[in-house]
Amino acid sequence: MIRTIEAVIDEQGNVRLLEPVHLPSARCALLSEAALAEDWNRPEEDGAWSHLSRVR
Repeated sequence: MIRTIEAVIDEQGNVRLLEPVHLPSARCALLSEAALAEDWNRPEEDGAWSHLSRVR
């Protein structure tokens, strides 16, 4: 099962989860910019977030 977990990444690259996460055993997480860019750099994403870049 895929689960989305919110986190904050500071200027030094430290990741702080915003909620506790309980796992039955150790897991690996894919947090690289390249992996995220694959999802972010799509025309659908540009359209979905375009309202944030409009100047009022």
